[in-house]
Amino acid sequence: MKKRVALSWSGGKDSCMALDKLTKSGVEVACLITTIPIEIGRTFGHGEKMELVRLQAKALDIPLEFVSCTFEDYTSSFTDALKNYKLQYQLDGIAFGDLYLEGHREWGEQLAKDTSLEPIYPLWGRKEDALPLLKTFVQSGYKATVIRVREDVLENTWLGRQLDSAFIDDIIKRDCCPMGESGEYHTFVSDGPLFKARIALEQPEIIKFETTQKYEFQKIELIPKE
Repeated sequence: MKKRVALSWSGGKDSCMALDKLTKSGVEVACLITTIPIEIGRTFGHGEKMELVRLQAKALDIPLEFVSCTFEDYTSSFTDALKNYKLQYQLDGIAFGDLYLEGHREWGEQLAKDTSLEPIYPLWGRKEDALPLLKTFVQSGYKATVIRVREDVLENTWLGRQLDSAFIDDIIKRDCCPMGESGEYHTFVSDGPLFKARIALEQPEIIKFETTQKYEFQKIELIPKE
């Protein structure tokens, strides 16, 4: 019997890579979990519209669960929701796309402990593994677009860029993690091997969001693959 897990889902490259790796290893991702702090009404971390994440889940044909929370009660809300999903989806574990930040892993492991689930980190490694991991993603067949950048690290000209070989050449020249593990940049994955439809992102506008700049797409569409 396949191991069944929930995957913490941001909509970006890291969670997508985690999904791909879990699937290839024979693990069944029973549902995606995305947190929505009520203070912003968007996804935690990436600040993405809920509508776009819904389209991803539809394109991937995987159930999606939104967890409403506040920044203050983020952990308790996640814990309570996960206890319910454990029963609903008959979960064995909870998976995360974190790469090497110990604080993130400690938080996830405590969450798993509190819900009696196995913590799974399919991408976990060392900081030095970030560049090889980015190269692996670029060669994986998934399409990721830069949708948010930290103003103190990258200019807004990085917004809208695709993660490709040219992106790798440019990001390694900057004083930041190539994978953006500390929030230097965030991405949105719109197509790839596990997608049964692709998401068209059109009419972008740049907005200021907290201490970052973000791409807002005014037109989005789910396009079936032939």
